[in-house]
Amino acid sequence: MDADTARRHLLELRQRLLAEDASSADARATVQLDQASVGRLSRMDAMQQQQMALAEQRRRGQTLQRIKTALLRVEDGSYGECTGCDEPIAEARLRMDPAITLCLACASARETPGSRRG
Repeated sequence: MDADTARRHLLELRQRLLAEDASSADARATVQLDQASVGRLSRMDAMQQQQMALAEQRRRGQTLQRIKTALLRVEDGSYGECTGCDEPIAEARLRMDPAITLCLACASARETPGSRRG
């Protein structure tokens, strides 16, 4: 994937994530504990929804950080190179996740039980 295409995909993904974050702000708001206006089960459901929205916000934040790092790699010319073995990452893999940093072999090696370093 060429640098301009990678940059464009990364910027589009970043913009979409920022928009999702803005649109879910209400779901992350503090749950009101006024029993007169909200029943106990409704309040529990609202608290669960809030926690799910907060977890999703954390995931978006991690992805935004990965995008930032990928954009830096585009600028320094190392985008598309595996950070594990320095070999090129397959273009199909980059299209699936433009912020990916590992080739399939290195990613598989990290996921294999017993291959992790202690």
